[in-house]
Amino acid sequence: MATLLEVRSLTTEFVTRGGVVRAVDGVSWDVAEGETVALVGESGCGKSVSALSVMRLVAAPAGRIVGGQVFFKGRDLLALSEEEMRRVRGREIAMVFQEPMTSLNPVLTIGRQLTEGLEIHLGMTRGDARQRAAEVLATVGIPDAARRLSQYPHQFSGGMRQRIMIAAALACNPALILADEPTTALDVTIQAQILELMRDLSRRFGVAMLIITHNLGVVARYADRVNVMYAGRIVERGSARDLYRRPRHPYTLGLLRSVPRLDEPRRARLQPIEGQPPDLTRLGAGCAFAPRCTFRVERCRVERPVLAPADGEGHVTACWEAARLARAPALA
Repeated sequence: MATLLEVRSLTTEFVTRGGVVRAVDGVSWDVAEGETVALVGESGCGKSVSALSVMRLVAAPAGRIVGGQVFFKGRDLLALSEEEMRRVRGREIAMVFQEPMTSLNPVLTIGRQLTEGLEIHLGMTRGDARQRAAEVLATVGIPDAARRLSQYPHQFSGGMRQRIMIAAALACNPALILADEPTTALDVTIQAQILELMRDLSRRFGVAMLIITHNLGVVARYADRVNVMYAGRIVERGSARDLYRRPRHPYTLGLLRSVPRLDEPRRARLQPIEGQPPDLTRLGAGCAFAPRCTFRVERCRVERPVLAPADGEGHVTACWEAARLARAPALA
């Protein structure tokens, strides 16, 4: 498959009273056509900022993209003018945000919020745009779609609002959808419905997806490849199968061990990752995960590891002790 999006050494900073926070620190990842890729990590690790940087939606003046390149269909998005970038947003790359009630305008009807992009990006008439909006609402499973175009966001449930966000993302037939924690505010049953819907729509329309999540269950079921982030950096990358069976970074292993498993006795205790994420204004010279890591050695404190090949095609990890992890029992 051809590469659709390629992020190279992306660096994004925020200026705060406590100092400069490098929320995204030289990360590189890519998404192929029709592929589903995941960005995984704890809150504050830089997942959402990575996606916002791709869309050039980092809030200035505090936030700024200070380095790197973002190639989409061969064009560097960071080099485009603001007018050119507006033509990319929504038309070629769409985004599903974490909480629909903060993304949908409460004083505009659902119909207007769906038709506006169609009129601007595709040049549709108001009537044609309204017909297309009803079609995409029906596609995402909202009944009586034509009538509900006249309703407002507060008249829909949380799950329905998330479906509307997905419909808005699909309306202009984009090549890539960035889904930022698309099911966080929903109960477990609705989460499953939304994720199944997104996977089915991705397969039906050939849309590539980047799923940003802290939920490793989502990753196992829906992602082809996974990027694990910690303290603004990619610490491990590989296929979902490789990462689950043979994690090669202690942070990835810790994330997996902290998730309940149905194939283990109920008396088995979870193994949480001890400690707290680091202060990004005061990162040392070594591995950012070292203070919380049970595999750390002296080298980890003084020298930052770089991504290096692990077992498995395309599987890389940034850990000096990856060989020790390789001798650990495989995860089923």
